[in-house]
Amino acid sequence: MDTELIERTATAWQQLTAWLREHAPTSYASVLPPATEAEIAEAEGLLRQYCGFGLPPELVALWGLAGGVEQLDIEEYDEEGEVATGAFLPHGVLLTPAQSIRPRMEGFDAHGKDYWEGAEWAAPVGNYSEATDIGLYLSADGLGTWRSYEGLFMEDPLFPSIAAYLETVVRTLREGPADLMGPAVPGIVYGCLVWQEPRYPTLDETLPDWRPVHPVG
Repeated sequence: MDTELIERTATAWQQLTAWLREHAPTSYASVLPPATEAEIAEAEGLLRQYCGFGLPPELVALWGLAGGVEQLDIEEYDEEGEVATGAFLPHGVLLTPAQSIRPRMEGFDAHGKDYWEGAEWAAPVGNYSEATDIGLYLSADGLGTWRSYEGLFMEDPLFPSIAAYLETVVRTLREGPADLMGPAVPGIVYGCLVWQEPRYPTLDETLPDWRPVHPVG
């Protein structure tokens, strides 16, 4: 286990949640307690049984700080699903151990064929908690995007590790620029950190209260 990488992951996560606590308290409240050893062991056991590999230690260490996120009701806006309180990462939500292995396990068809061709990965982040079609995968090569609609596809890693990813998220929030991680920029609405492209917003036009964290050019 890379101790330095584990320590960087923990530090970046603590910095991120400290920022959320101050600037996006509803998102902060969405963070679940640490996952239990039993939850992690069950997920890893299934991966080993069906795929022949275990969970990356870096991901296990992250779950030791937060076991995922949950969707909270927002008093100011009660239309379900419009604002995901736990989607404070630029690529979606931190998944629970059980949610994180689901996309990889669903690569097997009824005859046991593995459409991912033995690729060793789990999904720490999904665009929503079910994470059935798109998200971020973590493998020995790093952190990259995957999708399972219109074919099964894994892009080259965007970051060498979860630590590097979280560090970049923190740097974007603290220092900017707003588009450091791409066209989707961070903003606050109803106490939630939500990333969206200003030119192509995902939030409904009835949500004028979203404010970018940094000026957007």
